[in-house]
Amino acid sequence: MTNDDKCTSFFDKNYQTPEFIENKKRQAQQGRRRFLKSAAGMGALASLPALSVSAKAQTSLNELLKTLVKTDPWLTLDATLNQLLPSSPTGPSASEIRATAYLYQVMTVQPTEQDEKDFILKGVGWLNGYANSEKSANFAQLSFADKEQLLRGISNSTAGQNWLNTLLGYIFQAMLSPASYGGNPDGIGWAWLEHQAGFPMPEKGQRYFELPTRARIDLISRVNYDAKRLASSRNKSHQGTKKS
Repeated sequence: MTNDDKCTSFFDKNYQTPEFIENKKRQAQQGRRRFLKSAAGMGALASLPALSVSAKAQTSLNELLKTLVKTDPWLTLDATLNQLLPSSPTGPSASEIRATAYLYQVMTVQPTEQDEKDFILKGVGWLNGYANSEKSANFAQLSFADKEQLLRGISNSTAGQNWLNTLLGYIFQAMLSPASYGGNPDGIGWAWLEHQAGFPMPEKGQRYFELPTRARIDLISRVNYDAKRLASSRNKSHQGTKKS
């Protein structure tokens, strides 16, 4: 049983920050080094065969989501994402970047830790419990102003901050990731940020969690080989300087 299993609300004194959040913080601190390693292996990734997401598959996902968002937990998650990034004349909304579709893939397709998925779903219950105690209705049924008030309210707790930050992180990913991950249709997020995406784009079958074991090993070997060559070159250069 995890610590979250003992908690009944965002404001429960028994709540402790989940391990997956601490892990993400550590990974973020190593982000620069990981980015450089990824850049070194781009040639290996580009050599993989391209597979396209069919219009039929995309339509099927859209129809599924239309059904899912009618009931919880997706009803509340969809309402929360759209409250965090509402419609605006200055930029795309959560709905326009398909944040809910992206989160659905995170929860059902991507190799997301079970503790993180459990935490996201527990937050739905906690939010609706808080909404009913404050407004006598579930979160999705409330007005924009009431939703804003409640989200500001839970943000005053550690659990609420962690839950909202988790969802905000996935909103940003939905806006910036290739469409094969579920969000950012037609590069709407990139267009808003005036960002020129790299090429080629990963399609279904090329996403990071779908790479074959051999390709992952080749990528790691290439990175290690280049790192050793760079270190050797630096050592030789340093020795040459000493002799002169």
